[in-house]
Parts: sequence; structure tokens; C-alpha cells
Amino acid sequence: MISKEKKQEIIQEFAQHEGDTGSVEVQVAVLTHEINSLTEHIKIHKKDHHSNRGLLKKVGRRRNMLAYLREKDVNRYRKLVSRLGLRK
Repeated sequence: MISKEKKQEIIQEFAQHEGDTGSVEVQVAVLTHEINSLTEHIKIHKKDHHSNRGLLKKVGRRRNMLAYLREKDVNRYRKLVSRLGLRK
């Protein structure tokens, strides 16, 4: 679970304009933070299959959003991927 303050901080960092909470960049950034925290949880609790399923669903949702952004605007996609450090 992501705290309200941390989520607001991520939204402010990745927002395209004032009050932007629904752009692809913001949604992917929030999902990435949740995926990273769930990954750490899974490393500790290896048999937590319910959380593992939630993690896989979040990864799939992020993947679909990134594919949409790549088709829509390649430059925004590349900038977002480099800011989040997703591809190596």
C-alpha cells in the first residue's frame, strides 16, 4: 500500500500540468512504485501467492500502459522509461 503523501509526491513529479492525476506518465509512475514495494515484500514472504498475483496484475497493467504510450508518442515513452529506470 502506498501512503497518501508518497502518492501525491509522485503525482507532482510526473504530472504534465497542474491537477494532472490521470495521464499515462503519472499512472505508470504510481504503478512502478507499487511494483517495487510488492517486489520487496515477495522477496521476504516467498509463499505469499495472493500478493504475487497482485504483483503480476500490476506488471501487466503497467506493460499495457507503456505499450499504449509507445504507440502514441515515442519521445514521451523514452523519457518516462529513462526517468523511471525501467529498461537497462
